[in-house]
This record gives sequence, structure tokens and C-alpha cells, in this order.
Amino acid sequence: MIDEKEYKEFLEKNEKGHYAQGLEWARIKSDWKNEVIIVRDEKDKIKASLSLLIRKLPYINSHLMYAPRGPVCDIDDEESFKKLIEEADKLAKKYNAFMLKMDPDILASNEKFKKMARKNGFIVEEKVKDVETLLQPRYVFRLDLKGKTEEEVFQSFHSKTRYNIRLATKKGVTLREGTREDLGEFQDILETTGERDGFYIRKKEYFEKIYDSFDKENIKLVFADYEGKPIACVLNIFYGNKEWYLYGGSLNEHRNLMPTYLLQWEMIKEAINRGMDCYDFRGVCATDETHYNEGLYRFKKGFNADFVEFMDMHKVYRPVIYFLFEKCGYKLRDLKLTLSNKLKKKE
Repeated sequence: MIDEKEYKEFLEKNEKGHYAQGLEWARIKSDWKNEVIIVRDEKDKIKASLSLLIRKLPYINSHLMYAPRGPVCDIDDEESFKKLIEEADKLAKKYNAFMLKMDPDILASNEKFKKMARKNGFIVEEKVKDVETLLQPRYVFRLDLKGKTEEEVFQSFHSKTRYNIRLATKKGVTLREGTREDLGEFQDILETTGERDGFYIRKKEYFEKIYDSFDKENIKLVFADYEGKPIACVLNIFYGNKEWYLYGGSLNEHRNLMPTYLLQWEMIKEAINRGMDCYDFRGVCATDETHYNEGLYRFKKGFNADFVEFMDMHKVYRPVIYFLFEKCGYKLRDLKLTLSNKLKKKE
């Protein structure tokens, strides 16, 4: 049995620690099994880890193994990485897995890690055909906060972003922290956003799982109100030295009041006040401003965050099943999401 306290402390202190590698995230993904691989040093301290989510394919006796933002280790420690993968290979036999997929918190440009991954049997994706089929976003915006004051960070924003933050305050937008009881309201706003922008929104029970799984100091729900009514919201996670913008949305009414800009600035200030090194805006579909969702790209870019591309890699154990999954798996998932959205609109 893994010592949860020891494991969480390791993740939070490690430079590559990520909430998606935590046991909290595994509990949220209750329709997946979870296995955690640990490598210890000579003093019996954890020095590398890999949390695997494992899911059986329907109608086929084979599993997908997925390590979201794993492994967590010194990315130059080839010996520890090799030990993690050797143990993962054993689990692949146990579960009759067809693939191990990983999208580590490592830059896609890291040639040394690519070489190490390939040496251990991985295929490293140099180009992603469809970023919307990825489990974790390959492209994100990250804002460096290390050693910076609120004023320094604010002044680094694009002038239009600073203007929109001030406008929201001037026009009377106010902020308030929400509780678990407000998640229904939160989900309603996200539903409106999903219908407007064309993406799938999970049910309220999923957000309740997130809220319940993390310690209260690690999660924050905030609403932007106008004339006493909520018009936008965010749900963020604090883990280790980073804060992640997990979910957010806005109503169609009063978007001209720029509530989302004020919300992001409030959450960035929270990260600064907690002494965190990084604010992660999470994913964007675009690699530039030519994508259909370029509005989201411009919004996040306006906070002067760095555009980051992560590595995407996989190891194949059963080539035939892997081939079928690549050809059909994502399409079936997209069809399921499309049908789900259509049913919601009819309700």
C-alpha cells in the first residue's frame, strides 16, 4: 500500500509534480483503475513515480494504460525512468494492455528525454494530427510568477488585457468565493459556454467529485457577479508550486463587462500571494491565431503567458488492437460526446 501523505508530499515538492498524477485525481476518475509505481533512493525516499489510469476497452479483453502528466522524476535520471517503465511493462502484462500513453510535463523540444523515451520503447509524437483527441492538452499557456510582485505581473499584461480588467471593476463586476452548494450554478454557466463555443460539458456530479477529492486549500471556486447575479466563474486547483485554471465559463449576457478577465487576474493574484511559481492557463487548441477557437488563444496570450508545447508519447504492446483504437477509438468517443450534447439540447 502506498503512503498517501508521503506520496503527496513528494509530488508537491517535485518540480514536475502535477495534480493529475495525484491520488485525488485517480479517485475522480472512478471509472478507471489506478496503479502507482514508486522508485526509492538509498535512503528509502521516493525519487520517482508514475500514476497510471487503466481502463478496459469495451468488448475487448485489453486495457489502455494512461499516465496523465507522468512520470514525476528528475528528467535526466535515466536509471529511475527505466525502472518506472519496467514496472509499467509488468502491469501491461497483468492487464493485457495494448498501449501505455504518457504526456509528461516536459517540453516537446527536449531531445535528451526523447532519446531516453525511445530507448525504452516509446514512440514520440513529433506532430499531432488532431489536438482535440488528446487526453491532456499538448499546448498550454503558462505564466511565470517566480519572484514577481502583483504590480510587475499586471504591468506585463498586454494593454488591452489591463484595460479589460479595469473595465470590469469600473462597470460594477464583483467577485465572490463559491462553495460546494454553488456547483449547480457553476455547471449551468459552463453549459451555456459549451453550447456557445461547441464543446462538451460534464455533469454536475463530476465537478462535485473534484471539489470533494481535493483538500479545501487546494481548490477554489470563484464567481463574477453583476447586479447580484453570477455571470462568469472559474474552478482552479493549487498543487505544489503551481496553480491551474481547470474550468471556467461565462453567460452570453454581460460578456461586454469582461468578467473573465477580472476572474483570471484575481486567481493570478491568489497564486502570487501563496508564493507560487507558475499560473497554468491550461489548454488551447490552436498553435496560432488562425484556429476556429482563436478567441481563447488571444485571451490567454493577453496575460503575457508563455506558449508551451508538451511531449506526447506512447508504447505499444498489442499492435493490432492499438491500430484499431487509433482508427476507431477517438471517433467513437467524439460520436458519443456529439450525441450527448444533442440530447442535452433537446431536454
